[in-house]
Amino acid sequence: MSDKHYFPETAANQLVPRALRALVRATPQLSLIDSERVVYNNQHDASRVAVISGGGSGHEPAWSGYVGDGMLSGAACGDIFASPSTKQVLAAMAATPSNEGTILMITNYTGDRLHFGLAAERAKASGLSPKVVVLPATDDVSIPRSRIRVGRRGLAGHVLTLKAVGAAAQAKQSFERCVDIGKAVNDSLVTIGSALDHCHVPGRQAHETIDKDVCVVGAGIHNEPGAEHISPFPSVESLITHCLNRLCDPNDKERAFVSFENKNDQVILLINNYGGLSNLELGALADEVIIQLESTWKISPVKIYCGTFETSLNGPGFSISLSNVTQAARQANIEVPKLVELINAPTAAPAWPNSSSSPIDVSKLDSVLLTAILRRGCEAAIAAEPKLTEWDMIMGDGDCGEAVKGVSEAIIKLLDGSPSIAANGSIFTALFAILQAIDDMGGTLGAILGILLSAFASELQKAPSRDGLSATLYSTTLAAAAESLKHYTAAREGDRTVMDVLLPFAEAFASSNDFSSAVKVAGDKAEGTRFLKPRFGRATYVGEDKEQELPDPGAWAMFEFVKGMESGLKV
Repeated sequence: MSDKHYFPETAANQLVPRALRALVRATPQLSLIDSERVVYNNQHDASRVAVISGGGSGHEPAWSGYVGDGMLSGAACGDIFASPSTKQVLAAMAATPSNEGTILMITNYTGDRLHFGLAAERAKASGLSPKVVVLPATDDVSIPRSRIRVGRRGLAGHVLTLKAVGAAAQAKQSFERCVDIGKAVNDSLVTIGSALDHCHVPGRQAHETIDKDVCVVGAGIHNEPGAEHISPFPSVESLITHCLNRLCDPNDKERAFVSFENKNDQVILLINNYGGLSNLELGALADEVIIQLESTWKISPVKIYCGTFETSLNGPGFSISLSNVTQAARQANIEVPKLVELINAPTAAPAWPNSSSSPIDVSKLDSVLLTAILRRGCEAAIAAEPKLTEWDMIMGDGDCGEAVKGVSEAIIKLLDGSPSIAANGSIFTALFAILQAIDDMGGTLGAILGILLSAFASELQKAPSRDGLSATLYSTTLAAAAESLKHYTAAREGDRTVMDVLLPFAEAFASSNDFSSAVKVAGDKAEGTRFLKPRFGRATYVGEDKEQELPDPGAWAMFEFVKGMESGLKV
């Protein structure tokens, strides 16, 4: 790790105030009490619960970068790796008064516990705040239960707790409600860190290093030695396996702080950069984490955060945090979508990664049911291949049956894979895998199905409620996807194409919310194509003498697939 810095040793004490001044200059909503190194939201409303955090500097953007509407009311910033004083914490509280109460959120290091705790007692004694509580973060799993005396450390998972509590306060929820949410989210969190080397603290001559052939697991954010030193240096795959075992293994009684055994639980993943990794390398690490979560632990996160949330100066390392949102919601007596909504709510905090996209909601079904629906649909389409080929040999170029059979077999292979695309019941996991199979299908039919399913996935992500199997949800989503498809093809009902079944099926499903009724409509429409003149595709070039009142192969294939899906729904 480089020990070179732009600020020389004699100027190291200038880093914190200068960085804070730049932050507030760039963010008009923020103000700075320069003498106390307190950043606060100058738009804070005393009718809302005040949420204050802080700690030693050197962990930016934590915590000053999280001040703003929808997150923190204020942050007290100590020297590099040193807790802020009681006086600083009281200054933050005075700058953001609340008629409802104040929540002090800390990372559970000894200095933070003492100074924030003393500030809480003084505030209550002086009447500075009607209610004050200190909520420590305890997401670190690197230290086993048998060796914990002062409690687990707070690591990067803490920012999810800050976000949930800040959003609840912004929504003017009660003091007690905000506290309950904070406790529940913290209790649902686990984090493990890894580092290649120590960071270098500006102004310090002494600098320990970690051997090149050693990887640290259980690394903290203050140059602590780390719980485990692995040598020889492991592959990325084995390192991530080791870390996820620490987070997820229910049989590790020393570290199984949060259960992830219920595959229907919704989980948020946060990958944090300690400050010294490139975005490129962090992204590759995140990819390996996601792959192993899904393949080994059957966890498909509903939301993924990947970036720089809580650093250790220029430390070359990262951490993995998992939050079991379902567990947290149960503990806080709040609906899961409501809790996810709090975490995903917009905020004015400059460092929070606001995104216009909705969180990935897995819209889970029972995995057995999802498998049956897809498998039966594919099997019906495969069984229809001979007649599809026969009809297309007369009316087209003869490839429809083989194409439908090929993509159906590819989907079945994905269902039989390890893991199966339906293993965790996620509609999106299955959809995106099927889309890749359809991409390989090619042809006009493949393009139409690809556009339809892509639009279906997009519309499903925008839906206001996506909890389990809902006929209304899926019927309206399919209807919207069918409307989107119309922008890319001029083919409509009556043109003797797949659209003769697809469009009426979607319309019937949307109007009745009854899949079986819609399948009956699809069958009638598929039969009806026998008497239609082709207006699109190669069939338009076939002379009328070749017409033998045969159904359109693409339309019939669509009917066979949805009819098979119907039988799967009855499993």
